[in-house]
Parts: sequence; structure tokens; C-alpha cells
Amino acid sequence: MTEHPSYGDGLAVVTVTYFPGETLEKFLDTLEKATDREVKVVVADNASTDGAPEQAAERENVQLVSIGENAGYGTAANRGVAALDDSYGWIVVVNPDLEWEPGSLDALLEAARRWPRGGAFGPLIHDLDGTVYPSARLLPSFGRGIGHAVFAKLWPANPWTRQYRQETGTPVERTSGWLSGSCQLFRREAFDSVGGFDPRYFMYFEDVDLGDRLAKAGWLNVYAPSSSVMHIGGHSTARASAKMLRAHHASAYRYLADRHQGLRWKPVLAAVKLGLSLRVKLATRKG
Repeated sequence: MTEHPSYGDGLAVVTVTYFPGETLEKFLDTLEKATDREVKVVVADNASTDGAPEQAAERENVQLVSIGENAGYGTAANRGVAALDDSYGWIVVVNPDLEWEPGSLDALLEAARRWPRGGAFGPLIHDLDGTVYPSARLLPSFGRGIGHAVFAKLWPANPWTRQYRQETGTPVERTSGWLSGSCQLFRREAFDSVGGFDPRYFMYFEDVDLGDRLAKAGWLNVYAPSSSVMHIGGHSTARASAKMLRAHHASAYRYLADRHQGLRWKPVLAAVKLGLSLRVKLATRKG
């Protein structure tokens, strides 16, 4: 494992933007009440031209990091983290189409104190109507992953989806296989120990992959529903839904292929690749 410097106790928020529009201002306004601590914000922008990132950077605590192209979520997040000096030991990586509830970031930091081996911490995420999003899940195995992929739309209550999404009763603080990349607090020591997000994932599954690698490196992924945020969702991805669908399926295949190497897996992976490509064609035709 690569050695990393000792980090301070500073708190920074890295948000990845791609035509964020007015959601970014609301994000920053609500962040002010999410913590009593001083917080530095890095806006890692994937070549937006709507002016929102530049407007945000006029705020005293906001730094704009212009990527210069749409490099994807994980790559931009890594660039944003790399722009921070070693005084920042706590890093939040988060979507800009999210609104913080008062005290929500402080609640995540309190959870981190309860879990000294915690590397990543995720809040309870709910939609506009209050519906709780299943943001802390098991890692996708072949069985769970395929069952969920095939039946999720046709049979929402199928056992593979229910097991994978971990939707059981009242949310409680617990460890998880992975946490939604829409909002995570990282212990920077943990984030850097695994090299951050894998840049090969343009969009989707970069959070699943990171959660798996953190766990393999001895860190815990902790779901902390004492912290709550609201995710508007889909603001930037709606601009290119067919492209995003293809990216999702490509990332799903990469995740499985990385973890099932060798000759005996080749026929299975070939079948999965064919099934995913057919699913994309069907979905884009319907669209």
C-alpha cells in the first residue's frame, strides 16, 4: 500500500458539475446550515457552459477546478480532491443536485467518530416526496446482479432486487457493501489509500467499485441515517439519457469482468455482455 501524508482535520466538499443549472446555488445555500464547521468547496466542472460553476466560484469558500472536458464523475472527483492540500482530512464527494438538511454534515462527522475504521460514510437519501432511496447496498454478485437486472422493472418485489437494495424496515446505522456516490463523506486517508475512484468508469459503478476496494483494503463503508439529505436527481444525466444508459451497462460489465478473470469465466461474461447490449437496444428503442 502506498504511503500517504498525515492529513489535518479540515473539511472539504468536492462536487462534480456538468451543466448543474440553478441546483448548484441551492446546494451551496443549504450546505451553509449542514455544518457548524468551516468548509471549503471545490467545484470540479466537466466543461459546463451554463455559467453556474463560475457563478458559484464567486463565493469566498468555493474553488473552481475546470476539467476542460467531460471526463466522467470519478475522474473529476479525483481531480477535485487532488486540488486540496493536506490540511483537509475529511472529504465529501457529492452531486450538486442535492439539498442538505440542517446539521446533516455534522451528523455524518459524528458517525465517523463512532467508526474509527470507517473509510466512507453515507447519509439517508430521500427524494422530493420523502421516499427513501436505497443508498446502502450489498455488492452485486452474478446471481444478485443478473436477477436484479432482469426482473427489477418487470417484478419490483423480486427477491434478488430486495436483497441487493437492502430495503428492510427502519434504516439503522450499519456497515454496507457500498454506498451511493451521490453523497459520501470519506476519511481522506482511506480514499487515498486505494487511489480514489477508478477513472476507467466514466459514469455509474464507480461507487460500487470504490466501496469494494475500500473494504478489501480493510476499511468499512458505513450507512449513517442519522444524517439526511434530499436528492433531486437526474439533472445532468437527463441531457443524454441514451448515452448514460450505455455507460451504465458498460460499467456494469467492467465491474463484473474485473472480478471474474480467467478462462472459466469467459463464456459467462460473453453471455452477460450480449444480454446487456440487447437490453440497451431494447431500452433505447422504447425511448
